[in-house]
Amino acid sequence: MRETVKWLDKPEAHDYQAAEDYLSLIMPAKRAAEYRQQLYDARGDVTHRKAKDILRASQLALLAQDNKHVADDLAKVNTGEALSPILLIRGGDGHPLIVADGYHRVCASYWVDENTDIPCILV
Repeated sequence: MRETVKWLDKPEAHDYQAAEDYLSLIMPAKRAAEYRQQLYDARGDVTHRKAKDILRASQLALLAQDNKHVADDLAKVNTGEALSPILLIRGGDGHPLIVADGYHRVCASYWVDENTDIPCILV
């Protein structure tokens, strides 16, 4: 397996809809749509965070390497294909950091190296 993960410069267009779809399950649809727009508007403001810190701040479990989507992302890493940056909603108001899109990519990156620097859109 490759030692580093390659990343696209910006999230893929479908990532924003995926983020809204997920967010609409945990908050009102109108708020999810507002977050989608905020994430899209911030697409040029890429920050970097470590895989281990994203998992800790989000309080999400590390998915196993044999999870289908994690395994697919690991295969992409192995062939040198670039992954899409992660879409994050900052924690607060009684909730932890929300991985709006990219949970499987975070986990795959962690399996490569827990200190992987992941490009993120963070609002």
